[in-house]
Amino acid sequence: MAKTTHQKTSGKICEFCGKYPRVGNMVSHSNIKTKRTFEPNLQRVRHQFPSGEVRAVRVCTSCLRSGKVIKPLVKKAAE
Repeated sequence: MAKTTHQKTSGKICEFCGKYPRVGNMVSHSNIKTKRTFEPNLQRVRHQFPSGEVRAVRVCTSCLRSGKVIKPLVKKAAE
């Protein structure tokens, strides 16, 4: 997990790159500025760690696309 100065207890943090909600301005047509938040696009996916442990993690879509998440193999049901 990347080090951030943001609270680590928040549920809106990517567990791989450390992306978290940012604050900015929403600008209207008449140039009036009001505060808004930019949330990371987090998805809950199952990840297989190098130790073999499989756990659901919250990851942003850029980490999913870059291949930082290793999805576990699907086991077939024993018949």
